Parts: sequence; C-alpha cells; structure tokens
Amino acid sequence: MSGAATSAKGDVPEFRQIMGHPAPLWMLFMTEFWERFAFYGIRWALVLYIVAQFYGGDAVGQADANLTYGSYLALVYAGAVFGGYIADRVIGYQRSILVGAVFMAAGLFMITLPNQDIFKLGLATIIVGNGMFKPNISAMVGQLYSLHDTRRDSGFTIFYMGINAGAFFAPIVTGELAQWLSDGTVPAYKAVFFASGLGMLFALVWFYIGRKQLKGIGAPVGELASPKRLIGVVIGSLLVIPGVYLLLQAGAGSLQAVLSVLFVVLALMLIIEGIREGKVARDKTIAMMIIFFFNVLFWCFFEQAGSSFTFLADQIVNRNILGWEMPVAYFQSVNSVAIIVFAPIIAAIWVTLGKRDANPSIPRKFGLGIIFNGLAFGLLMYALSNLIDPVGQIPAWTLLAVYTIQSIGELCLSPIGLSMVTKLAPTRLVGLGMGGWFLSTGIGNNLSGIFASHVSGETGMSVTSALDGYTFGFWILLGGGVLLFLLAPLIQKLMHGVK
Repeated sequence: MSGAATSAKGDVPEFRQIMGHPAPLWMLFMTEFWERFAFYGIRWALVLYIVAQFYGGDAVGQADANLTYGSYLALVYAGAVFGGYIADRVIGYQRSILVGAVFMAAGLFMITLPNQDIFKLGLATIIVGNGMFKPNISAMVGQLYSLHDTRRDSGFTIFYMGINAGAFFAPIVTGELAQWLSDGTVPAYKAVFFASGLGMLFALVWFYIGRKQLKGIGAPVGELASPKRLIGVVIGSLLVIPGVYLLLQAGAGSLQAVLSVLFVVLALMLIIEGIREGKVARDKTIAMMIIFFFNVLFWCFFEQAGSSFTFLADQIVNRNILGWEMPVAYFQSVNSVAIIVFAPIIAAIWVTLGKRDANPSIPRKFGLGIIFNGLAFGLLMYALSNLIDPVGQIPAWTLLAVYTIQSIGELCLSPIGLSMVTKLAPTRLVGLGMGGWFLSTGIGNNLSGIFASHVSGETGMSVTSALDGYTFGFWILLGGGVLLFLLAPLIQKLMHGVK
C-alpha cells in the first residue's frame, strides 16, 4: 500500500453497517451524487451552447462542437492518471478529492462567461479538478472492503447508482432552469453552468464534513501529510491549467497522439510494477491492459450520447409525445433511469449465477456490454432506414430505446470495470490503475468526438450522414464483442482466479 493507506498493514477498519454495507459507502455515494449532478448538468448543454454562442446557431459549428466535447471528455478522464498518482504518492486520497472539488467548482463558474477563450480555460480547470477527484473517490470505495469480501462488486454497483442518481436529476433540473430563464429564442445555458457549479460546491462540503466516517482511509500519513506537499499540488495544478487549455486548442487529432503516448507510458509503469511483485501480479496487469483496449471501443460509441445523439435529438427525432414536446435535455436522463432500474436486476442476476457457479467471467461481461452497445446502433440503423416520417424525423421511442439498451451494456461493463481494477492492479499502484481505467475511457471519448464530427459532416447532421455513421458503429461493436468472447478464456487464465 502507498503512504495514503490507513495503516501499515493495510487492514480495513471496523465500520458500522448500513443496509449490509460499510456506513462510509453512503457518504461517498452522496458526494459522488453531487459531483455527477455538476458533471451531467452541463453535459447536455455543451455542444448546443458552443453552436449557439460561438457560431450564431449555424449548423456548420456542429463538427467543432463535437470535437471540443470529445476532447474535453478525453482530458477529463486522462487527468485521472495524474490524480491517481497524486493520491498514491503525494498528498493522499482525501486531500486529492478536496482539492479537485475546489478546482471543478471554479471551472464551472468560469464557463458561464461568454468568451470562447475563457470558456475553454474553464473547461481546462474542470479537467484538472476532475482528475484529482474522480479516480480517487472510486478507489476509496474499494478500500472499504477486504480483497476477498464478496460484497465488493455489489458495493461498487451501489456507488454506481449514486453516480446515476445525480446524472438523472441534473439534466431535468438544469434543462427546466434553462427554459425558465430563456429569452424566448435560446435556452439560458449560462444558468445551467452556474447551477452545476453550485452542485459541485455541495459535493465539496458534503465530503469535507463526512470524511471523519472513513476512520483514516485515504487520509495522508507520513510525508504525505506535509502542508508543503498540499501547497505544491495546488500551485502545480494552477500551472497545468494553461497546458490543458492548449491541448483543447490543439484539436482532437493532436490530442489523440498525446493520449496514446500517455497510455503506453502508464501501461509500462503498471507492468513494471507488476513484474516487481511477481508472475501472478504481472499476468493480472497484462489482463487488465487487454480489457482497457476493449474499454476504449465501448466508450468511443457510447459517448455519442452527449455529442451526435444530442444533435440527433434536436433535429432528426420527432420529440412530440401525445402533444407534449420532450426537451432535448431529458434524453440525457434516460440512461440514468435505466441504470437505476436495471442495476439491481443485473446485480441480482450476477449473484444468482454466482451461486450456481455460472457467473460470467469479467471478460465475458465486458463482451456483453460491447454487444449491447452494438444492438443500440443496430436499432438506429433500422430507424433511419425504415421509420423516417414525411418531415425527415424518426420516432422519439427509438432514441429512448437506444439509451436504454446502451445502459444495459454499461451495467455489464462499467461497474465491473471499477471493481476489476482494484483486484488486478499492482497493490502499490491501485490509484494509478484507476487512472489507467479512466485514461482508456478518455481515449474512447476523444475518438467519440472525432467519430461524431464525421456523423455531423461539414454542414451539420443529416439522415444520410447519421445512417452511414451509425451503421459503421454497429458493425465495429458487434465484431469487437464477438472477438472479446473468443479471447475470454485466455484473459481469464491471466487473471489467476479473479472473478
């Protein structure tokens, strides 16, 4: 364990149990709820705001909006690599979360200013803050349980439901706020960003007060408790923000090269650490790296939700439902509703299959996630080919179903992935392993922006461009899911019994 651990032996403290889980899980649940409220509060509005504010509403701005959104998400997750290292080796998990929350809140308030440079500087500030917040709060969930505690996966699933509870309320609240304060022509996107900043402040205060429940888990000890280290991280973060801004300005293509190099370096660090710990740790790390590759594939197409799917909902989906026009923002909540509804069902399925010694391996669960993602694109293929109405739109139920099917795939993959890292990563670099998980997600997100820009084309999304793009997505996802199923026995062997 690193210096951020709770004790020299790495023992798990005795916690009061609430609903069969350690009490601090629920504190982390609510902290993540508010952080995700802030994150998803702006998610639906970003690409629409960029087109409206910086392109005067001209659809020619869609491609750039998609690229900016993809690069922003990529850097949000790539920043987790450094955040994980900072928590592991510099200031501990708790301090990393607190510092990250402060930077995220500041960035959210900055993007309310209608200047494109300040807007991207604000995004860069959010990115730096999220890097110190996101991987470390997830890693702390794993530290609440012993390595062989059978409740571990279900604990991560509960935590994941906290993420999605925040993500459910955020688009509805901020979407209604944007309409309520609208000037009658354009939604009040700046109010959306301000409300999200307030949500991040709630997360900061909640964790600051509730961290006593952790009984030292994630608290800095030894050199990590030095005030000089904390000050150094704050100053360093301020110096990094302009660099992140430049990466946003550089474009998705250049960013992809940077992220790829970063991933190779991280993979080497983890593998070298695995080799030092022995053959079993080495094999587990290699298995984790293979799954990271397929994680890139999943998120490349899943994250169309905040980019091309938003323009699809705005322009090509008939949102009139029994005389009521469904706001574009509400589509972003469908994923969260599906997660909240299906998470306990999927968790129960895994438990039931486990009792019968038939629980799918981690690689096969990932394969199922990718295949479900592909089926969602298959439905869009069908709708754009056969369900177009006279004005060139598809029924709203098709996009609602797409989000639901993708969500089932997400439940097969994402909560299992968080738990997987805590089981497979080298013991001393669990935080960095979490950073690797989020970096692979970030690479997928950057590719999602590039893909979405092609779907929109040079003049904005059309039925033809959407059909071509989503057909490509269907076949890539289907092929990737099948390939992972074929590789599953080999990967499982490298995992040495981890389930």
